[in-house]
Amino acid sequence: MRRRTFLAAAPATALAGRAFATSRRENPNRDRPDVRGGDRIDGATWASRSAAWGLHGAAATAHPLATQAAIEMLKAGGSAVDAAICANAILGFGEPISCGIGGDCFALVWDPKARKVLGLNGSGRSPRGLSLAEQRRRANDKSLINSFGAVSVSVPGAVDAWQTLHQRFGKLPWKDLFGPAIHHAEDGAPVVQNVAFYVGAYERTFAKPENHIEETDNFRGLWVKDGRTPREGEIFRNPQLAQTYRLIAEGGGRAFYEGEIAQTIERYFKRIGGWMTRADLAAHHSEWVEPASINYRGVDVWGLPPNSQGLATLQALKMMEQFDLRGMGFQSAAAIHHGVEAKRLAFEDRARFYADPDFYKAPIEWLLSADYAKARARLIRPDRILTPVHPGQAPGHGDTTYFTVADKDGMMISIIQSNYRGMGSGLMPDGLGFMFQNRGELFALSDGHPNVYAPGKRPFQTIIPGFATRGDEPLLSFGVMGGDMQPQGQAQIISDIIDFDLGLQEAGDAPRWHHEGGSEPTGEALDPLGTLNLETGVPAATRKALADLGWKLAPNPGVYGGYQAIQRWPGRYAAATEMRKDGVALAY
Repeated sequence: MRRRTFLAAAPATALAGRAFATSRRENPNRDRPDVRGGDRIDGATWASRSAAWGLHGAAATAHPLATQAAIEMLKAGGSAVDAAICANAILGFGEPISCGIGGDCFALVWDPKARKVLGLNGSGRSPRGLSLAEQRRRANDKSLINSFGAVSVSVPGAVDAWQTLHQRFGKLPWKDLFGPAIHHAEDGAPVVQNVAFYVGAYERTFAKPENHIEETDNFRGLWVKDGRTPREGEIFRNPQLAQTYRLIAEGGGRAFYEGEIAQTIERYFKRIGGWMTRADLAAHHSEWVEPASINYRGVDVWGLPPNSQGLATLQALKMMEQFDLRGMGFQSAAAIHHGVEAKRLAFEDRARFYADPDFYKAPIEWLLSADYAKARARLIRPDRILTPVHPGQAPGHGDTTYFTVADKDGMMISIIQSNYRGMGSGLMPDGLGFMFQNRGELFALSDGHPNVYAPGKRPFQTIIPGFATRGDEPLLSFGVMGGDMQPQGQAQIISDIIDFDLGLQEAGDAPRWHHEGGSEPTGEALDPLGTLNLETGVPAATRKALADLGWKLAPNPGVYGGYQAIQRWPGRYAAATEMRKDGVALAY
């Protein structure tokens, strides 16, 4: 019987109340390593689809509703910035496992009038009433800041970043940008697969007493109904967030930091014994910054300076440029080995030098210099793993959603927004419908470290948008979300496109590696050799050769990031999305 006939003939009671087996836990056939995707007639046979092409604009986000709304904003005459803000508000409702107005926001913008890349740092600071001594008193058994609860919360920067972007580049009225998100939050929308999976996982995490979360009733009241979190395809509503968005839409971005919302936040932290105050919120403002860049085989790749980890992408690429990766071969053991070693060296510098520039001036020019890249690359050997790995000796002066939009006027925005560790700290202010980030976890607690905790300081940041230009023309707005995977993923995307001539969607679908280990900006020292996670699509011969070199391999699912990208061609755009997530790329 054909599927359509069966569904039409089946009694409603046979299908009611039962979801199809689509999740990791419900589908017994999902783990078949001998099964691969269907074959495409053109392009890479392993690619999930082709890029989306359009003349006038494009959007790529991690949620279909966000992408659709972004395109509608562009069609209504909005700028890429207008569309990005609208999409981000929807993502805060539909993808709260990655982002929301309780988190921070960074952006790289191609300004077609100025013909340059602009950078925006929208990260918040630690509460001024929380001292280093108190953080140390409450530290975990590794002498690190707890991952959850009030000690991990810093001021959310997202809403002010939106306002700062809109004031400079917005075309549509501010209040119009929130209409779609308010509609979805009030009327509800089906929960997508990744959100269903991770909300369930975070329910279990937040319930653990050892995570020291002051209260979880607000989270459970919103997300846990009848003893469980929503399954894929079930309708979820968040009227609390809709009302918060309405206050922001009507009162402007500063309404989050100085009005009724700020009062509610202050009362909440007083109630649970936390430290965030209205004064902390009111003091926050985003900052336009000068992005850094390096040239990789004729393409200028851009990243944000510290307190972001954007330099790590640039450092790794500059080391990779010293080797003939194309000659080594796509997905070869040699190409992966050299990329991983470049990552390890860059991350040692990341742990040593990246911090809030108001407290520590990192030697950026030296870190990105060609001479330093060559010196570091000389440490990499093709036949063995570098050990030990150390940061460079500097001169004495010494987890996230990514999305991108482009408009008819040539503006492109590469924007990333995050609560950090998935949903965030576990804390949701009374009646506001969003969760606070736990970025404060990323401070160090050791004296003399550039990233040591201090009141009113911005923590080290993992979220980084990516951008590339060629010959003073915009080329690529892209990002790979996901903690320390971000610079690793960005470097792989650039290499796949430039070294191996992959198309925009093919580069995102290609198997990735993710190395974990080494030194952290928190002061934590992990296994120096670490673990090299390889997706199942990496060829068996490559896996064996890497193991023979001494790499400790693992196929850890879920650590390979989430990719979105828009590529500018003369008179047109191509857009691509991440097959590992739930998003959509559209162009018109």
